[in-house]
Amino acid sequence: MLGNLEPEERIMAKPTIIEQVASLIETFGWEDGDEISVEMAGTQVSGIDVGENYNAKWQSPIGTRKYNKDAFIVIKNQSRRDLTKSQPNPELKGHHFKTEKEIAAEIKKEDDAKMYDTYGK
Repeated sequence: MLGNLEPEERIMAKPTIIEQVASLIETFGWEDGDEISVEMAGTQVSGIDVGENYNAKWQSPIGTRKYNKDAFIVIKNQSRRDLTKSQPNPELKGHHFKTEKEIAAEIKKEDDAKMYDTYGK
């Protein structure tokens, strides 16, 4: 019924995390059946072997994971990843593939545009 305000209804409350994620999924057009992966980022793993006698305040044993205060969650839709490799431009010719004659012609053209005297050399 319109206008019914039950006590358990949320009025002007912030959406929950689940509601926010559902809204984003709808915005992106993701569908049921898409391969989704959820990963945590913004963490660090100790890679230094500190030995048995270490200062626990400043060091941690190798392999210890710490969660930063600004750690975040990454949600990836693996089904929609574009795994095609970039293709080279067939019209683009690298300078190292040019012959000496082509390079000299380009230099002469640049010098002529700058009105340099290249004939006296």
